[in-house]
Amino acid sequence: MASTSSAAATVMLGGKGATLSPAAVYALSLGLAAPGIDPSAQKSLSTRAASPQETPAPLAAAIASLAPTESRAAAAVLLNKLVLTSSDSASALVTAATAARLAGSLDLAAALPLGSRDEAAVAAASAPAAVALAALIDCCAAPLARVADAVAALSCEAARGDAAAAFDVPASGDGLSAKDEADVAADIKVLVFGSKLVGTAAGGAPAAATFAKVPALNGIFRQAVRALHALVRIELNAPVKLGKRDAGETGEGKEEALVVLATQLARAVQALCKLSVARARLCAESIADAELREKLTGGVSVDDLKGMLDKVLIDSDAVSVLKGVYNHLLKFRDYLAWEAAVAMAVIGADSSIEKPQAAAENEAASSTEKPQAGGDRAKGDKKSKKKKTLGKGTSAVLMLLRDHVTNGSTVASVNSVLVAEWATSLSSLFDPKCPGLESLVEKVKEIVESNEVRRLPKIPKGTRDFGKEQMAIRERAFSIITSVFKMHGATALDTPVFELRETLMGKYGEDSKLIYDLADQGGELCSLRYDLTVPFARYVAMNSISALKRYQIAKVYRRDNPSKGRYREFYQCDFDIAGVYEPMEPDFEVIKVLTELLNQLDIGTYEIKLNHRKLLDGMLEICGVPPQKFRTVCSSIDKLDKQTFEQVKKELVDEKGISNETADEIGNLVKTRGPPLEVLTELRKEGSKFMNNEGSVAALNELEILFKALDKANAIDKIVFDLSLARGLDYYTGVIYEAVFKGAAQVGSIAAGGRYDNLVGMFSGKQIPAVGVSLGIERVFAIMEQQEKERNEKIRPTETEVLVSILGKDLTLAAELVSELWSAGIKAEFKLTTRVANHIKYALQSGIPWMVLVGESELQKGTVKLKDVEANQEYEVDRKDFVQELKRRLS
Repeated sequence: MASTSSAAATVMLGGKGATLSPAAVYALSLGLAAPGIDPSAQKSLSTRAASPQETPAPLAAAIASLAPTESRAAAAVLLNKLVLTSSDSASALVTAATAARLAGSLDLAAALPLGSRDEAAVAAASAPAAVALAALIDCCAAPLARVADAVAALSCEAARGDAAAAFDVPASGDGLSAKDEADVAADIKVLVFGSKLVGTAAGGAPAAATFAKVPALNGIFRQAVRALHALVRIELNAPVKLGKRDAGETGEGKEEALVVLATQLARAVQALCKLSVARARLCAESIADAELREKLTGGVSVDDLKGMLDKVLIDSDAVSVLKGVYNHLLKFRDYLAWEAAVAMAVIGADSSIEKPQAAAENEAASSTEKPQAGGDRAKGDKKSKKKKTLGKGTSAVLMLLRDHVTNGSTVASVNSVLVAEWATSLSSLFDPKCPGLESLVEKVKEIVESNEVRRLPKIPKGTRDFGKEQMAIRERAFSIITSVFKMHGATALDTPVFELRETLMGKYGEDSKLIYDLADQGGELCSLRYDLTVPFARYVAMNSISALKRYQIAKVYRRDNPSKGRYREFYQCDFDIAGVYEPMEPDFEVIKVLTELLNQLDIGTYEIKLNHRKLLDGMLEICGVPPQKFRTVCSSIDKLDKQTFEQVKKELVDEKGISNETADEIGNLVKTRGPPLEVLTELRKEGSKFMNNEGSVAALNELEILFKALDKANAIDKIVFDLSLARGLDYYTGVIYEAVFKGAAQVGSIAAGGRYDNLVGMFSGKQIPAVGVSLGIERVFAIMEQQEKERNEKIRPTETEVLVSILGKDLTLAAELVSELWSAGIKAEFKLTTRVANHIKYALQSGIPWMVLVGESELQKGTVKLKDVEANQEYEVDRKDFVQELKRRLS
């Protein structure tokens, strides 16, 4: 852990709540900061005499290949790991002497040999050299994501590219679009907003194609940077769990994971280098001086990239690969710097472009351009106003870059030597050690977040807007769901969208990390509701209710990563029964309700996987899992619908401390699934391990009652008895179930629920048994929308039955006619226009079956025309009879 202080230039390690950042590692590697050990962490270090250990082979090999700066970074990472591990485990033997040697010199070699077996284990398992190199890559790459966008925008100005076409990438909040691509496009549109240059040159197809690549490739670069950063932060700050480790164990897994992410970043960088060269050449083509143009286009060459990436990726060891990626990234920095310098030269040499000026320069300029004594404007003033201007964002970026390379001095003329000097200076600016880089990145961030360009707003990721057609489908579905709930005697309930944080915590197991916390606005810590079940239990407890059958349809919130069919805000439709009943009585009804819902929604084939929490606990007990690990093991087992057992086994063994033998035994049992009554018979046969477990026997007896009831109710054909179903939520105590769609659309679970006898008691101390089900309606909607598309049926967004069409602009007449229809309970709209075709077009588009047409001839005769839109037939009726005639025809 670390925190940095610019005044003290010290990175403190081991401080409570602090973290070691990639930027701190970079500063330590260059000697811009010195390491220090927090006094509280110092106390956990041992003062025992050193017991020299053999240096782990991977570390010894790495030391020999590292440059001095890289070696300092690796020493900082190792020191931090030693301090963290010592603080995390009271029994870890990390000597103060080793820590002091590392902190004093940041020299890996000086710290060897390591002073204890634990230190050698930490050095082997934490892969300090690879992690350090990844941190350096991360620190250098992160700001370049913003810089790359700014330079691309500047080149778009210099080359007068068509920004509207290149950066018109629609944003979407549903997790299905390329978000980073859309974000890059939106950011660059902000930077060039207000420009009179972009889109003014016919660069042809090559130019258009070059700038059109920017959103996708810069977006992929952002994504790769973010992925590497997430892993680097973990590897920098996670203590080593010593346990059974010894000095022979290595951190190869960590190294391989870092290499995978770093090589993805390298491939993105390779593509961006080529694109940067192409943009620089496009900019230079507009320069009239042929000799200068040739020198600028030849200043960097795409030939330099040939074989570069291959050389990075074919090196056999992780440290060599990461060093190659790091050097590749520094090359990209040079390419960006050259492109920016060329763009600046092009803009500076073009007299038709109004050059941006700082505030002081503008004041000076305005004082010299005052009207002359006779009131006439200064000569040439009118002409200067016709100059083309840069975008507001690119103007600010250009001023920052120009001030850096010129130090405020005036540039008389641009030549290739000067551009090369600018490129060198800008490459230094793009280095994290340069204070100006932070100013540049912050300025770009400030511009793109200001939204002053009036760009189209976007919604947060993981959320969706619903248009009129989608809402029509939703309302139909909600109507079906509500009618099923009411048919079973459920009453409606509504609860606040946020609850006290203490109400929600401790109910969701490992998923508690997905709860949205709100800012403290009045002395109460609140969070958005995660589901509707816990608020229901709170309501029952708070109001001392002994029995209640309720339904609720409302939005819930989860701080999750959006993906296909997975959102941060979504509706749940819950049906719950609380109270004391005969065994399996409410369980049967809830599952029956679920089958009726899915049947009436007519979404296609589905199955309901069912298990029992007591049976699951019995299975874990039979396999030898300690009771205190039941819930965390269940969370892993619950992933079997998305992961292979080998992946789940690795999590059980590596992260949750389950032995290989126990994991394998769990794997054998969770494969059991099939028709409920058949599996029940199999589990209860003589010799079954489950029959020797008290909890399992009780569960099997309850399941027998449930299955027989479902069989009699013709609902068992959709049920699958599946021992792999775990449902990771902590509050389940009995039967658990999950409905899965089996059609072509891959939406996963569409409903789930179970018995939770202890949840109400958590709030009141009085145990009120309860059982319920929650329908994940968003995924059901996705299926229904897909079905509508496949049927190619027109969705009616309104229920309008009649369109009153006034062939003119007489609002009074329209108000009189349509009000008569509304009073008669007929759903109607009105429209005023002289063109009959517009009326008919609107009726067809809206699916309105009948029209009332009134023009001059109808007014004179005291009639109206009724038009059957679908049949394209018209009927003339008396004005006084048209309402009754429409009611007759509609019925």
